[in-house]
Formats: sequence, C-alpha cells, structure tokens
Amino acid sequence: MNKSIQLIGKLISILPFGTSSGYSKKRQSPIKRLIFVSVLLCPFFVLAQMGIKDSILQEITLKNAIDYAIFHQPQIQQSLLDQEIVETTIKSKLADWYPQINFNFNLQHNFIVQTTVIGGNPVKLGVNNTSGGQFTVSQAIFNRDVLLASHSKNDVRLQAKQATSNNKIEVAADVSKAFYDVLSTQQQIKVSETNILRIEQSLKDAYNQYKSGITDKIDYKRATISLNNSKAAKRSNEELLKAKLEYLKSLMGYPVSANLNIGYDSLQMEREIVLDTLKTAKYTERIEYKLLETQRRLLQYNLQYNKWSYLPTVSASGAYNLSYQNNNIGKLYSNNFPNSFAAITMGFPIFQGGKRKTNVQAAELELKRNDLDIERFKNIVNAGYAQALAIYKSNLQYYLALKENLGVAKEVYDIIKLQYRSGIKTYLEVITAETDLRTSEISYYTAMYQLLASKIDVQKAAGQINY
Repeated sequence: MNKSIQLIGKLISILPFGTSSGYSKKRQSPIKRLIFVSVLLCPFFVLAQMGIKDSILQEITLKNAIDYAIFHQPQIQQSLLDQEIVETTIKSKLADWYPQINFNFNLQHNFIVQTTVIGGNPVKLGVNNTSGGQFTVSQAIFNRDVLLASHSKNDVRLQAKQATSNNKIEVAADVSKAFYDVLSTQQQIKVSETNILRIEQSLKDAYNQYKSGITDKIDYKRATISLNNSKAAKRSNEELLKAKLEYLKSLMGYPVSANLNIGYDSLQMEREIVLDTLKTAKYTERIEYKLLETQRRLLQYNLQYNKWSYLPTVSASGAYNLSYQNNNIGKLYSNNFPNSFAAITMGFPIFQGGKRKTNVQAAELELKRNDLDIERFKNIVNAGYAQALAIYKSNLQYYLALKENLGVAKEVYDIIKLQYRSGIKTYLEVITAETDLRTSEISYYTAMYQLLASKIDVQKAAGQINY
C-alpha cells in the first residue's frame, strides 16, 4: 500500500497541473486538482477499508466465527504451509527423474611431476600445468527412491490435505463450544441485570411499607442482602466473560486489541437444538478413518519400496572432458586434448547382512499394525457416538424440564409479588420466588447451551462436520 501511494505521488507530480507543463499554460484551479486526486486515490482507500474489515468483524455469529477461525487460526495456517512444504518436497523428489547435467572445472599446478622408469630410463608422466572441464549428464532408468516418489505423490498430497481438514474440524468444534460458553455467560449477566431491577423495585416497595408502619425493617434488609448478592454475581460473571472472550479470540486467531461483538438469535438457537437421533455413525465418513486409509496406502508403498531393494539400480551417463596440458602456464589453454564417453551403469547389491529381508518384514508388520488401528478405530467410533448421543438425549430431557420450570417460576413470582403487595404473603416468600426465578432462568440458558455443545459432539462423532 505504501509503494502504491508513492507511485500515485510520482504520477501527480508529472501531471499537467502547473504552468511548467507543455500541455497547457493556464494554471488549473485548486478545486479541479482536488477532485482529480480524490478520484485517483479513492480505490486505494476502499482497499484499505476492505483490509480493515477483513481482520475485524462487525458482528460475531457462530458461522462467521468459525469461518474467521478457519481462515486466520495459526494452526490452520500451519497446516496449509505443511501442504505447500509437501508439494515442494514432492517436486524435489520427482526432479531426480529428469536428466542431471553438471559441469566441473579444475586448474592444477604440479610442483614435482610424477616420474616412472620405463626400460631402465626415468620418464616424467605429465606436465607442470593442467586444467580440465567436464560436462556430465546422467539419467535414472531404475531407482527405487524415484519410483517411490512417483507412485506415492498423490497419497502424500492427500494425507497433507486430510490433516488440514482434520484441524479445521477440531477448530470448528472448539470455536462452537467456546461461542456457546460465551453466550451462556452473557445470558447469566442479563438474568442478573433483570433480577437486580426486580429486587430494586421490591426493595423500594419494602422500604415504603416499612416507612408506612405496615412491616418492620427486616423485609427491606433482606431485599438489600438479595440485591447485593445479585450485584456480586453479575460482577463475577462479567469477569468470567472477559476471560471467555479472550479464549474465543485465541481459538479464532482474532486480534487481541479488537472487541468481539457477539450476535445471536435465541429463537433460532432453540430451533437448532433438534437433532436426528435415529441416524447411526458411519466410520467411513470420519476424517480420522480417511487418514488411516491413506496411511495404509503409504505403508503399502513403503513395503513395495523395500522389496525393490532386491532389484538392481540402473542409470545411463555420459561425459565430455576438456583437458589442457602445458609446461608454460601462459600457453596452458592453447592445446586441448578432449575425450568423451557414454555408459550404462547397473548396481546390484549381493549381500547386505540380511538388511533387506528385515526391512521387508518391518514394513509388513507396520502394515498389519495399521490394519489393527483401523479395526480399533471402528470400535471407538461406535462407542464414542453412543456416548455422545446419550449425553445429548440426557441434556435434551434436562433442557425441556428446565424450560417448563422457567414458565412455572415466572408465574409463581408474579402471583406472590401481587399477593405481597396486597399483604397476603410475606416478603420472605417474595425473595424465595425471586431466587427460584433467577435460578430457573440461569439453569435454562445454561442447559440450552450445554445441549447445543453436546449436539456438536454428536455431529463430530458421526462424521457430519466436514471441511
């Protein structure tokens, strides 16, 4: 963005606004200059605002909280980087299939030239100065390392992609639960605020009755105690809410200095608690099973790789050598004695102390172990889904009971409050009714969010959360 602004500045400086321009000798008006610059810079200001909006959400709903976390969460970004690392590693391994071309150069001065005796006469072999250049080319024909990379590349990519998907599922589930936890605490604060208003009104009524001589001061003292307790509970939940919001930020990868404006619809959430409990868990839809299947294929490649160790390694190669020799270093490169060759090389390991056989056995054992991991995972899926579903059903029954209790508690409180004002009931019964109502409200909202969190666990266990 800074570079773009600098470029705009340079463009403005050369535009024909002044009398020095060759296009016009009339000075342009300041208003025209301002309009032109504003139009020119408008797209850049729009882009800047879009960048700010991209990092800070105006309203946090469950959906955009999950979407934001999947895009910004460091763990997800690391997974995406791992995919890129895997891709570059595959390209590096597959590069060995291409011809390998190299060039080597050397310059050597012999202080003492080697001498040998031929027919009783000492003969020097070589000259004082030598230099050479070597162009080499090689091509792998059969190489088990390159074959392994070629055969397994697609599954290696798939494994990295599935690992990213698994992390996204975990993040989505964690963000959902943290979001519901924040909502639960916010609702408790709202319940406390409503309860404080009710108690303040009751305190006012109790004090007026005390001043009128209808009751003694015990009633409004009790109201004062109840009011202080509600205020303390509200302050406690406000402090807890701060910590829970920071935890949600950390899961989302949200800026620490930014505020989370949580938005939700209670009626919509009540509709979202419904879950089809007749469905059965399908382990094949779980990302963990897909990862195990991919790992099994990679282990099969590894087994084949170790079996290939019994086969020879075959490669083709060739070289063109430049050879310069001269006793006078100044004339070293005046004479060249080149040579070249082409060859096919076959390497066959005859005996390695039983290493190849043990490597094959180890690869077979790893494959069998992976098969057992798959069987164990099937059993875990069934048990985990049954447990999650049982918790969901239990929370559902508890939620329905508390919803009914909340309606009853509201009705009881309204009746007792009217009876107290009429002098029929004591203030102690009003306090009891207020406490029951506050407890019912808090329990109701807590149960609703616990039910939604348990629904997430069921969907995750059934493999219904996918990214």
